[in-house]
Amino acid sequence: MSISENMFAIRERMAAAALHGGRRPEEIALMAVSKTQSPARIKEAYEAGLRLFGENRVQEFAAKANALGDLHDAEWHMIGHLQTNKAAKTAEIFHAVDSIDSLKLAEKLEAAARELGKKLSVLIEVNVGGETAKSGVAPDSDELEELLLAAPRLEALVFCGLMTMPPFTDDPQDARLYFRRLRELRDAIAARKLPAIAMDELSMGMSHDFEVAIEEGSTCVRVGTAIFGEREKA
Repeated sequence: MSISENMFAIRERMAAAALHGGRRPEEIALMAVSKTQSPARIKEAYEAGLRLFGENRVQEFAAKANALGDLHDAEWHMIGHLQTNKAAKTAEIFHAVDSIDSLKLAEKLEAAARELGKKLSVLIEVNVGGETAKSGVAPDSDELEELLLAAPRLEALVFCGLMTMPPFTDDPQDARLYFRRLRELRDAIAARKLPAIAMDELSMGMSHDFEVAIEEGSTCVRVGTAIFGEREKA
């Protein structure tokens, strides 16, 4: 199937999951995870109607950014683990960072964005499964609290919500508990009405479990394989 056909099928499934969860389909954004995809494949997705793209590595996206410069209304999000020494380049080439996992990283990105005279939208990545191999702050950690309380002074960052990647399981239903936990955490933070903190976005759900994520409140699903099929090297 073509990318366009894949997208049509995914949007149908997204709509069905939204309705099953008592939500409106237009509440959920579809992000194409375009890591390892060539500019030609990304342009094909763009021509099929996609405007939101997620990349995992700064250097990989930097290498193909010029070839994608004519996609003027495309939005590029950094969704992978980010080292602080890549903060300046990240602030330069991305519209948003969905994987903030420390105050130090947030401070580096804020300084870089301020120097560029831009606002950078960010999500806090939460490690809901407590997996040591994954990045993200723990749900009830001091690191999370530090980020939340630092937001007012990080004026070049716009805190929009939370992101997670639950432990992988063959059965998508097994991820439901983790998605629900992130939604409950979001609701608890939102109820505090902290300054400079918005909790409108919940980025959760990928190719194999996005329907469950939507039922549990996701506002953005990150889909790669189901859109592009077998990955190719850029």
